[in-house]
Amino acid sequence: MFVLQGLMVLLLIGVAVFQTVAQSERDSTDEARARAQSVAETFASATGVVKAMDDPDPSAELQPRAEKARKVADVDFIVVTTPQGVRLTHPRPSLIGKKFIGTIGPAQRGQVVVETLDDKDGRFVQAVAPIVGNGGRVVGLASAGLRIGKVPSVAIRQLPLLIGTGAAALLVAVGGTVLVTRRLRRQTRGLGPAELARMYEHHDAVLHAVKEGVVILDGEERLVLANDEARRLLSLPERAEGARVGDLGLELRLVQLLTSGDLVEDKVIPVRDRLLLVNHRATDRNGGPAGSVATLRDTTELRVLGDQAEAARRRLQLLYDAGNDVGKSLDVTQTAQELADFAGAHFADFVTIDLAGEVLSGGEPTPASEMRRTAVSGIRDDHPLYPLHTLLHYGAATPHASGFTSGSAVLVPSLRDADGWREQNRELTANVLDYGIHSLITAPLLARGETLGMATFLRADKPEPYDREDLSFAEELTARAAISLDNARRFTREHALAVTLQRSLLPHTLPQQNALEVAHRYLPAQADAGGDWFDIIPLPGARVALVVGDVVGHGLQAAASMGRLRTAVHNFSALDLPPDEILTHLDELVTRTEPDSNHQPENTTLAGATCLYAIYDPVTRNCSVALAGHPAPVFVKPDGAVESPELPVGPPLGLGLGGFPFETTEVHVAEGSNIVLFTDGLIENRTQGIEKGLTTLHHVLTQTHGGPEQICDAILTAVVPENPRDDVALMVARTRALNTQNVAEWELAPDPEAVADLRAATSRKLEEWHLGDETFTTELIISELVTNAIRYSAGTIHVRLIRDITLICEVYDNSSTSPHLRRAATTDEGGRGLYLISQLAEHWGVRYTAKGKVLWTEQQIPAQHSPED
Repeated sequence: MFVLQGLMVLLLIGVAVFQTVAQSERDSTDEARARAQSVAETFASATGVVKAMDDPDPSAELQPRAEKARKVADVDFIVVTTPQGVRLTHPRPSLIGKKFIGTIGPAQRGQVVVETLDDKDGRFVQAVAPIVGNGGRVVGLASAGLRIGKVPSVAIRQLPLLIGTGAAALLVAVGGTVLVTRRLRRQTRGLGPAELARMYEHHDAVLHAVKEGVVILDGEERLVLANDEARRLLSLPERAEGARVGDLGLELRLVQLLTSGDLVEDKVIPVRDRLLLVNHRATDRNGGPAGSVATLRDTTELRVLGDQAEAARRRLQLLYDAGNDVGKSLDVTQTAQELADFAGAHFADFVTIDLAGEVLSGGEPTPASEMRRTAVSGIRDDHPLYPLHTLLHYGAATPHASGFTSGSAVLVPSLRDADGWREQNRELTANVLDYGIHSLITAPLLARGETLGMATFLRADKPEPYDREDLSFAEELTARAAISLDNARRFTREHALAVTLQRSLLPHTLPQQNALEVAHRYLPAQADAGGDWFDIIPLPGARVALVVGDVVGHGLQAAASMGRLRTAVHNFSALDLPPDEILTHLDELVTRTEPDSNHQPENTTLAGATCLYAIYDPVTRNCSVALAGHPAPVFVKPDGAVESPELPVGPPLGLGLGGFPFETTEVHVAEGSNIVLFTDGLIENRTQGIEKGLTTLHHVLTQTHGGPEQICDAILTAVVPENPRDDVALMVARTRALNTQNVAEWELAPDPEAVADLRAATSRKLEEWHLGDETFTTELIISELVTNAIRYSAGTIHVRLIRDITLICEVYDNSSTSPHLRRAATTDEGGRGLYLISQLAEHWGVRYTAKGKVLWTEQQIPAQHSPED
């Protein structure tokens, strides 16, 4: 009690201290934000600031003023920047000319920005205010900031008083606990709670452990106590305590003996089919309470033991038979039904099996698992029990909840006298009693320490209730059946893991791109997981790569090999190579993997794969395709005409045929066409060959109208058999063309003077696209790229600017020299161009063509300025 009180007081003190500290931090933050905003606005509107911004060297005028104002206002910094965020002042002069770190967008539009930031020295607040010149134009930005820790808080001063009050409360609680403890010690004669509980447990254990029945009556002939043996010998009801002994349905001679008050020693009285040896005496001797106590001993024990041995033999035979009849399959539901059918035929009139929902899917059960009625068996079908597939939530007082929580079987000899059982559903339990079901045993299905569910055995036609022997048999039967259920559950889990691995290696969401509208389907084989896969990979220049492949074989190894190939395709795609070179690299990868397979376990080698790799360019509307032993794609024109162009097919990957190179074929695709890519499982099965499958596919494509989703559904419905023996991967891509208004192209002579005109043209185009904020960065990137091309190439330079999801800049030249990013020394005159581009652009890279190379960059642009708008 003392510990509880102490913990409560400490908890309250802790909460109060925490609230005080939190309030102090909020007050300090609010004060810091107000001071920072006030200083920034005051300095921005100070006399002479606007004029200084127009000076040729504004830093010379503003730096001393800012430092003086910073010291007077007691803030950490006052920084003046250009409207673009370039610092003109700073407490550290070395940072003048650097980019301001913080949010300046609202200030550029004439608003004040206050934000809280963190750095290595802690949290600070900075405010950015616009410096407004003539005509309301923002000519600069003024920023002020200070550390939150420098702002004092009134709330923190209350901590000593709060802690002192808590300490006083703790002392009062200690004193009260000491006084109460002393009083309780006097009342219990010095025995503490632990000693009293231990004494009661010992008395209760001895009372119920003895092999003699003990019955205690009070002075009004009411039953005060009956131990377990007495209940068994006299067949007392579950809640017999408090009833008059004459109302318990006992033999008349026994009732007369118990109520006589006479001293009786070793008197034999027949009770039903038993001969009981009774001893009886009053309890009011020596000043005891009024009443009497009787002991009962069964003298027919030897006969009972013989009957029990025979019953045990029969039950052992039943357990042996159960081992043969239960668990013949590795299906959880079927195993549960086998247990219900066996117990219903040999042990119970009705049997129900409830399993945790996770067990049915191969998962691990938890204490909060929902139970589902999985199997029911009985002597009749018109029973009022819950039907199959019902979700059950056991009430806390029900024997099912007790058994599930404790892991022990629960016996309810008389359902009519069991109130806790009725808590589950009083209307249904009333129907169960009216039906004649009168006794039950509910036993947990325990396997390897986990409770998989509950088995319930009920009696209706058999008049005798279940007893302890039945309870023991039920526990043994469910323990053996639970092993079979757990084996089935583990098999289900392993199968689910294989399917999950297979599906997890495929793309779940499509990447963002504007070149294609794509729909895809994956249909696994009926028997096992396979190695079919597909992919959509965005490439530089708004292009998109479409990949479909098929690894030979089935099972986990095929799925894992598919994942390896898919990862390799992504890595090689990052090199931005033509399709034939991508397939060449894949073939070399698979071929190099084969020698290592000699050190791998059997059936873990990569036996080969087919692959289709295509690149679609929405600017030129060309589709470049290369095949490695894979079916060619089918093209559906906007008018519905279906074409299967003759494309050169290279050997499958991994065959080691280096003398047969892969070839890339370009196909011009009209806007709105559909490109259908698939694996051979779609057009080849046990009922038809490839030619017939292709004919059927062409017919479906001719007759189907709608988007890619509708085309995929129509193909799967008409072409794929009901139970395919091979995986099917299908992808339908509807082409889009990039609007010419979103593409700008220029041809430049290799002359440095042409760069200025290019920058001006770029600025006009960006203004036309409402991307004026990107003008400075884009001009700088284009200047660096074109300057590099002029320096290292000869001939005409082609520049292309594309507005897509990102802003793409491409510079084509006839040089194959590869640019490299490096860090220039302080004495170098050049070498900083690519480093600057890498800092300004989101992504950059180089792509080689038949006539030279392309240097490209990508810049993020606001979504509202993308081509969709």
